Amino acid sequence: MRERPPPSQIPDGPGSYQFFDGHGRVLYVGKAKSLRSRLSNYFADPATLPPRTAQMVAAADHVEWIQVASEVEAILLEYALIKEHRPRFNIRLVDDKSYPWLAVTLPDEWPRAAVVRGRRRPGIRYFGPYAHVGALRDTLDLLLRSFPIRSCSDSKLERHIKLGRPCLMYHIERCCGPCIGDVEHEEYDRYVEDVMSFFAGATEEVEKRLEREREEAAAALDFECAARRRDQLATLRMAVERQQVVSERPEDFDIVGIDDEAFEAAVCVFHVRRGRIVGRRAFIVDKVEELTSAQLVGRVLEELYGDAESPTAPPARRPRARRGKDGSGWTSGAGDPETLGVDGSADPGVPREVLVPELPDETPAYRAFLADRRGGPVALRVPQRGGKRQLMETVARNAGEELARHRLRRASDYDSRVKALESLRVALELAAAPLRIECYDMSHIQGTAYVGSMVVLEDGLPRPSEYRRFRVREVPGNDDYAAMEEVLTRRLSALLEERRRHAEGEAPARRRFAYPPQLILLDGGKGQLGVGVRVLEQLGLSDEIPIAALAKSFEEVFVPGRSDPVPIPRGSEALFLLQRVRDEAHRFAIAYHRQVRGKGMTHSALEGIAGLGPGRRTRLLKEFGSLKAVRSAPVEDLVALPWLPESVARAVFEHLHSARGPSIARSR
Repeated sequence: MRERPPPSQIPDGPGSYQFFDGHGRVLYVGKAKSLRSRLSNYFADPATLPPRTAQMVAAADHVEWIQVASEVEAILLEYALIKEHRPRFNIRLVDDKSYPWLAVTLPDEWPRAAVVRGRRRPGIRYFGPYAHVGALRDTLDLLLRSFPIRSCSDSKLERHIKLGRPCLMYHIERCCGPCIGDVEHEEYDRYVEDVMSFFAGATEEVEKRLEREREEAAAALDFECAARRRDQLATLRMAVERQQVVSERPEDFDIVGIDDEAFEAAVCVFHVRRGRIVGRRAFIVDKVEELTSAQLVGRVLEELYGDAESPTAPPARRPRARRGKDGSGWTSGAGDPETLGVDGSADPGVPREVLVPELPDETPAYRAFLADRRGGPVALRVPQRGGKRQLMETVARNAGEELARHRLRRASDYDSRVKALESLRVALELAAAPLRIECYDMSHIQGTAYVGSMVVLEDGLPRPSEYRRFRVREVPGNDDYAAMEEVLTRRLSALLEERRRHAEGEAPARRRFAYPPQLILLDGGKGQLGVGVRVLEQLGLSDEIPIAALAKSFEEVFVPGRSDPVPIPRGSEALFLLQRVRDEAHRFAIAYHRQVRGKGMTHSALEGIAGLGPGRRTRLLKEFGSLKAVRSAPVEDLVALPWLPESVARAVFEHLHSARGPSIARSR
């Protein structure tokens, strides 16, 4: 490391520290009860350090730190910095797949239940994750027979509200028909709460209420209502039978099992609510830093619960508001979404008890961290005997099986990627295997809606978070060479700007362009290659960044300084890798081009009308549903819109019905 601060300058208190490389990238983020004591360990003789720690210190340029008031704040700060920077030498917990969740859209006027994957959005109540999406869909289908809340999209709901007739789900009794006003808000809210109670594990209260309502209806000789409650009870009990019971008591806890090896580990988590397993999840841990078993448990806890919203934090959204029955005012919906939890309290995703195979280092700090995330005390302990100990062994076996499956997949996949990268290095005569490949492609129709795409492969795998899209601004017509030159110049100039800002000590402006590619691949032949070489020479990057072009016609690869294509055997892993990244760049460019072109065609017919700006255009299309409906509407309907001035409404009608009016515009 080039700069080692004197120990006297390092504060003797809790905080987080970050090691940076020479380009300003964060290599490692850590936390410490005493920054001075912890950092002094890194400055010992490299021969005494663990191999991976010594490698990190050797790659680092300098170290910085942030002092905080407590160990809990140090844990939270470390987690936030790791999530932001994804340092190379910190362990990474990666979901083996995108698990399905049950999502309830509480902010909507009529909340919907849907099976979703991927990123979780604020304001939505999630349950899970679940191991099998088929079982989750079957369970939801059973529940909708008893609690028929909508499962359709917002656009479909709005369409049927305008049509004034329900969809098929209403006719097969899987929806209570909010689109046609066939259900009151109070009754609908109760259905929503019952669905959430079931997936949260609190089914006893729902069963007791349905049983009581059935008996009351039978006593009142309302046999139709009694029959409905009987059928609801039957389907609810069928759905309950699908949940595995693991505890005789209705208790809430998460249990974490770990199968640990030298360089990798597998983590499996069972989420138990009211004594039933309501969710399962598995992670694969890439152990790029030296960790003991106790330290690994701490990292896992940070990953599992670091994103849980603390009840003491300011609310991210307001409770949904609804128009009163008389239409004169607004009333809040029953069941404030901020307070709907398993037991009626705020549920940030952290249970009352977390069971782990080994207590983490600095256990009191982690207990305080979990309590802060939950808003109440959390027991963190190791089960020693009884049913929970047996369940811990079951979860650990699941983690071991997950690690074995991961090894089998990784063995074939990793070997093929290593072979492809190495053969590509040999074929293109590169100094090192291209661990980061950037591929560029253009898309347009006769020079209109000109766009470019950049896709990234890291270690032979797509990295969608690094993909970038470009609107070509300075090319007047159909000129792929000029468009490619503009896109490459913008991307590589951003790289040089980031380096300049780092050298001058300024804050980074566009960190997403801070990583230089180890190979630039262009979709095209010698012409595109010549453009790329010219851009690299102009920016002074010719000696640093290699470049190649892949022609579609005969799948030929061209490199600078050679008139003939590089002889890469057909069917080889290297050529397949290049074809895959080229096809991905082509797909990404076409998708963006269609988006840009569709947006332009949607609004083109309404543009140029005096007084009709972007906001009014959007509202007008939303009001009528499509451009075709706006065109066919009589002038009286346009004038009747209270938010649209009469002069503008008449101008819209005349513009759409004049002989000069556009005839090719369409609505999306």
